[in-house]
Amino acid sequence: MINKNFTSDAKNVVDALANYLHESKNGSHKVIDQPTIFDIVNDLDIEPLLESGGLTGDKLKNFVNQYLKTTTKMHHNRYMAHQVSVPHPTGSLGSFIDGLTNNAMAIYEMGPGATAIEIHMINWMLKKIGWIPTPLPGAPKKPQLKSYGGGVMTNGGSLANLTAMVAARSAMFPYFWRDGNTGDVVVLVPEQSHYSLRRTIGILGLGEKNCVSIPADEDGRVIPNKLPKLIKKLKKNGKQIMAIVGNACGTAAGLYDPLDEIGAICKEHKIWFHVDAAHGAGAIVCDEYRYLVNGIENADSVVWDAHKMFRTPVLSAAVLVKDYRHLDNAFTQEASYLIHDKEQPGTDQMMRAVECTKSGLGLKMFMSIAAMGEKGLINYISSRTKLAIEAAKYIEVQNDIECPVKPETCILCFRIGKNDQRQLEIRKKLLKDGNFYISTTDYKNARWLRCVIINPDTTIDDIKELIYEIRKINAELGT
Repeated sequence: MINKNFTSDAKNVVDALANYLHESKNGSHKVIDQPTIFDIVNDLDIEPLLESGGLTGDKLKNFVNQYLKTTTKMHHNRYMAHQVSVPHPTGSLGSFIDGLTNNAMAIYEMGPGATAIEIHMINWMLKKIGWIPTPLPGAPKKPQLKSYGGGVMTNGGSLANLTAMVAARSAMFPYFWRDGNTGDVVVLVPEQSHYSLRRTIGILGLGEKNCVSIPADEDGRVIPNKLPKLIKKLKKNGKQIMAIVGNACGTAAGLYDPLDEIGAICKEHKIWFHVDAAHGAGAIVCDEYRYLVNGIENADSVVWDAHKMFRTPVLSAAVLVKDYRHLDNAFTQEASYLIHDKEQPGTDQMMRAVECTKSGLGLKMFMSIAAMGEKGLINYISSRTKLAIEAAKYIEVQNDIECPVKPETCILCFRIGKNDQRQLEIRKKLLKDGNFYISTTDYKNARWLRCVIINPDTTIDDIKELIYEIRKINAELGT
């Protein structure tokens, strides 16, 4: 009976999702609708279902259809709000497979297939960066290497940044785990860094005041030639520099820092160089845009989110290190029921990660990219960047709308008029209407409307329609 119910229930769910995908892509529903939580809970009959059970057959079918009505339509061509992928349907099947098999693959015996795919995807990323991949256990001819790259996939870039900073701390200050914070350790970060980096410094107990902003130009890019003076000043004041971070790319406007110059300075001063490429890793795989990440191969660690520009379902991020030993030694502790002498045809990941239980994050990434192929992936990344640039050029010739900077990735910032509050009011009305979904950001001491052109079906006509709608709302709001 269980198998019969599962087969019919799964068919009903897939049919509902297929219809949902079709309706989202053809724009027959609003991209966003936000009823109250109270209304959603009642509409979904959550309490009665919890009490009575039996979520199968028609009950399940009705629940799924009603639930899908409550979702934000990521596959809608006018979804342009956040750095979250429009997942490839095949990659979404990876989430389905992982959910049913439930192979918590932090240790190899709990998920050999999931671990093998994750290690392979890590190696794929390591090679794209320009690092030596991890030799595979059981390979016929295992190369004898003194050092090689390594990595682990995590549930999100914030956790990946945390893991990378733990690795940096372990490498720079091996005593820290045992002895604790000396109070004089600092990390240098660009002003346009993701908030998770400052949060990470706080979580590690270094203190947010020891997260030092790096001098930047008017667009927010790091100015490398000001780093040596800052380093000298910090050292004179008794500070120890744990790491310097470069953005690839920044969160607000999507600009890349000069990684090659930052890396050279880190090498000269023997400081850990970390690159946050959570969003901008697409440039690593695109020959056309590779120049944006020149020097990334000189980093000690890199964060790479597949659930942004690689059409992978959330969450699927990776922290990658040039030398695997820095990650293997990052967390020093014991768990005798998991860590002991045993036959090891694979690799345990738990000692490289915060998580003790880990889902098959690599499976989703692999299935998404394998569905498109590398050429299809590159075409997608390239087309989204080109569309952002085309949109900026369209805006440049408008008299009432401006862009603060030329896009380097799929992130486009612009605003109408000079009133910061007006940008927020316009977005509020856009979301209420539900026909467009965009975000806003603070950048260059001003408030901007912000589009992340991440949907593969968004066109320049959608951007022009958005501009038309913004003008209309602006006029309705008056002076």
